[in-house]
Amino acid sequence: MQVSTVMTDVHSDIRGETYYRALELEKAGEKILKLNTGNPATFGFTMPESVKTVLTDRAEQALGYCDVRGMAAAREAIRDYHRAHGIRDAQTDDVFIGNGVSEIASMLTTVSLNEGDEVLVPMPCYSLWVNQIVMVKAKPVFYRCDEQADWCPDIADMRRKVTAKTRAVLLINPNNPTGAVYGETLLQEVISLAREHGLTIWSDEIYDRLMMDGTPYTSIASLCDDVPIVTMNGLSKSHCLCGLRCGWLVLSGPRAETAPLNRALTTLASVRLCSNALMQLVIPTALEDAAYTETMIQGRLSEQRAATCRALDRIEAASYVPNKAAFYLFPRVEFTRYGFESDKQFAAALLEEEHILVVPGSGFYWDQPDHFRLVMLPKAAELERAIDRIGAFLQTR
Repeated sequence: MQVSTVMTDVHSDIRGETYYRALELEKAGEKILKLNTGNPATFGFTMPESVKTVLTDRAEQALGYCDVRGMAAAREAIRDYHRAHGIRDAQTDDVFIGNGVSEIASMLTTVSLNEGDEVLVPMPCYSLWVNQIVMVKAKPVFYRCDEQADWCPDIADMRRKVTAKTRAVLLINPNNPTGAVYGETLLQEVISLAREHGLTIWSDEIYDRLMMDGTPYTSIASLCDDVPIVTMNGLSKSHCLCGLRCGWLVLSGPRAETAPLNRALTTLASVRLCSNALMQLVIPTALEDAAYTETMIQGRLSEQRAATCRALDRIEAASYVPNKAAFYLFPRVEFTRYGFESDKQFAAALLEEEHILVVPGSGFYWDQPDHFRLVMLPKAAELERAIDRIGAFLQTR
């Protein structure tokens, strides 16, 4: 059978070769600590009781196809959520619900990009976005995020990367893999850049409810109404509902510019009929249940971050910028100092010898072999032991 050539450059190190090797080791009876993916349910996080009640009591309401854009009650709840966060002109018909932000990203790139178009994407960058851009034969162009500036985007570098082919600039804020959060001044600079060059802003904000240490959060679409912005969010992380596949986008900005995109999204949504209706039932209730997320932040997530930092501080060669949101860290280690030719070689050896699975920094398109991503979801004691084992593993090289 023929395989499309578009797949040549599609890959994910989060679930790549090292991941499949981990599955082989598990089949052989080894216990693998998977720190490769942000999947809370695998570490004992359970769904909110409020969500469970909806699923139990109202499942029959999800048996039929619904509006291709999403159930009205769910879209209204999403509209109200984003209005409360400053997107004042958001309307119900500006909301499209998908099977996770993964499907939303696929829909957005499909209706927005032509072959050869360019999108500015952060480096490091979550691989979903690069792959989706590549699959529509467009080109991801990387702008650097600066570790010395708490992993915030380098606006000067972003500006240098704009060409006549640039169509959009992507923000992942709060960021995956670094846990960085962008302040209002920086967001205003991105808006100015987009305004100057006629770009659309794509803002992936799925971690906006997982803010640490009282860090304030600003949605970029709340700062202007004259630039087209696509804001994306979902419930996978804030309410531990990864398997329900709940994501959405909200269009904002000048109606004359967003209307064609709205029509195209509606057409594409019609082709795939509708997203998971069972998931849509829980959206209003989940968005009202802020207490669940806050309890998680104040409890396990804070404890696990503290344990991670304590253990990393004991690794002489490791440095890191503490995350301000989400549950990821992107530590720096000079792997060549320990005889590794690359970060991928480090990750592969760590799996074989210590049975710990991490993602090398190059899996997030970082251009130096000196970082890896840690997922801080195991309970604090287990996480601290695991990072101590990583330190000991490096010392034995």
